[in-house]
Amino acid sequence: MANLGLFNAADVPPQEDFGPVPAGEYPAQIIDSEMRATASNAGQYLSLTHQIIDGPFKGRLVWARLNLDNPNAQTVEIANRQLSAICHAVGILKVTDSLQLHNRPLMIRVEFVPAGTDRRGRTRDRDSNEIKGWKKLEGEAPAAASASAQAAMPGVPAPAIPRTAAPAAASAPPWKRNAA
Repeated sequence: MANLGLFNAADVPPQEDFGPVPAGEYPAQIIDSEMRATASNAGQYLSLTHQIIDGPFKGRLVWARLNLDNPNAQTVEIANRQLSAICHAVGILKVTDSLQLHNRPLMIRVEFVPAGTDRRGRTRDRDSNEIKGWKKLEGEAPAAASASAQAAMPGVPAPAIPRTAAPAAASAPPWKRNAA
């Protein structure tokens, strides 16, 4: 048993179940990025957190993993093409740090991935999303919601505050840095 004091659930909106978003194209921005070791520790991938910035799923997060350091050359080539698509979409063609890609509007194409075993034999315990494409956001970018406007939208999570860590050794590109 745990003493909760006097918790009044009427004062706090309940957490919603945040399952995957439907397949489609969404205006978004990258709000976080980090190099992480692969499960096999044979390489590293760039983990990118995208936040949808407009529409009915505004505020929702979708992730991408770019395997920039991997023993499989084809895997690295695919990741480099994905990074190039992101760079072209945000208008920054020469990147030295993934932070340069943060908070810049772009359009992402999201696919729905059902739970179960995929064609490669990997098992997923739950439905999820995968980002399959990035392109330039045409027209005027949606403005970020203010805190007061966000509070007036029940059921939509507040935008995440991007983590901005100091860059690792400036001489190494982000995909070559050791994961902390």
